[in-house]
Formats: sequence, C-alpha cells, structure tokens
Amino acid sequence: MGFSLDLRYQICQQPIELPVFNSVALELLELLSDPDNEINKVIETINKDQALSIQILRLANSSAYAGRYKSDTIKESVNRLGIKLITSLAMAASQAALHTSSLPVVSHMMHVLWQHSYACAIGCRTLAISTGHRELADQAYLAGLLHDVGKLYLLKAMEQISLKNEITFELDRETLLDVFSDMHVEQGFRIMCHWDIPTVYCSIVANHHAEHVDPHDTLLTIVRLVNFNSIQYDLNAFPRFTQPQSADSEICSLQVSEAALLQLETEMRGSCA
Repeated sequence: MGFSLDLRYQICQQPIELPVFNSVALELLELLSDPDNEINKVIETINKDQALSIQILRLANSSAYAGRYKSDTIKESVNRLGIKLITSLAMAASQAALHTSSLPVVSHMMHVLWQHSYACAIGCRTLAISTGHRELADQAYLAGLLHDVGKLYLLKAMEQISLKNEITFELDRETLLDVFSDMHVEQGFRIMCHWDIPTVYCSIVANHHAEHVDPHDTLLTIVRLVNFNSIQYDLNAFPRFTQPQSADSEICSLQVSEAALLQLETEMRGSCA
C-alpha cells in the first residue's frame, strides 16, 4: 500500500451518500427490475430531471442508436428504443454528469474514468450480443458502466479530504492509483449495497478482479474480458491492478470468435471518438 493509514482512515470516514448516483437514475433502475413497469411511468420519471432528459435525447439520437429517424421527445425515444435501452442510456447520462471536479488532477482522472466506464458499457453490450447472449445485453451494458463505481467514490472522497485540509497528503496521480488498487473493489461493493442496487450488479463490482470466479457466470465473464481488453485498446488509464492477467479463460468460456473480438475493439474505440 503506497499511501498512509491516516488517508485510508479518512477515506473510510467519508459519507457514503457522496454523489455517485443520480436519484432519478436509481428510480429508473428500480423500474427496470420490475417486468410489469409501464412506459408512462418511465417517461414520467425521466422527465423529473430536465438536464437528464436532454442528455438521454442526445444519446438516443447519437449515431449508435438513431437509425433512420431522430426522436424529439422522451416518449418517442422510449417507443423507438424500448424501456430497457432507454433506462440504460439514462443511467449512462446521469453517471457522465457526476464525473466532474474543481480540482484539476481529480477532474482529469474522472474524465478518463468516465471514458473507460462508458467504453466498457458499450463493449459489454456488444460482446453479449456477438456471443449469443442477447438476453443479457441490457444487463451487460449496466454492469460494464457500474463495475468501477468504487473509483468514482474514492475520487469524490479524496476530493473532500483535500478540500477540508484536515490531513496532509499529496493528491497526485500516483496516490490516486495506489488508493484505487487497494480500495476500489471493497468501497464499490459497500456503496452498491448501501444504495440497494440489484444484486447482479453488486456481484460484478465485488468480483470483476477476483482471482477465482464461477466460469458459468456469463455476465461476470463478459465484464472481465471487456475490462481486460480495455487495457489493450488504451481505454484503461488505471491498469496497475488487473485481474485476470490473461483473458484466455474468458475467451474460451464465451467462445469468442476473432470477428467478435474485432467488433469489440471497433465499438469500444468508437465510443470515445
């Protein structure tokens, strides 16, 4: 561990309510887990947050989802893309808005963290479909988006500590990377449980770097492979601690073809274009 016990203690004392989730997005995630939810309820929930609504429309009309026609309203977007996809886009839009800071080093790290998380979301959805698991595509998108939420929490916690100036420490890239390596899984799992995020995503956060995993857990296997490949595609600025150290097992388990790997690289790199 390359940082002091005082800093670790201060991080653990930071409020778990630090803004790592948008309240409207959490409502939508709850709606997504209910197979009987109605379109009007989803639309009503999205429209609670005007800024979020604008971002959802922007994403829904991007080249990745627009198709032949663009949507002028949330209702049109939901009717065209479906509840599950719109909910995924809402979560992405809300998470993007939270990756900001007044401190330059933290702001930069948040920016690259967002690029990584969004690329993984796109990659996980792409890989789920290309490997014959289309039924997992929406879950895979959210799993990829949220797998590193512990890093966002740590960035916000360390920003708070730095601004309060109660202890002296060097808030630089090396310290942040040390903290990430040591704490992002445990802290990520802690806040996911606190916010009552569905168990499937809590498990992804807890196990995406685990040494031993269930080879039959397809969703986790997808996230681990995409996360590993993000390093190869220069879409992971924090590769100090990586697991698995090889993706051969994940490729074999998912039976990923060369064509699927090429498509994965194209989609992930394109997400940051």
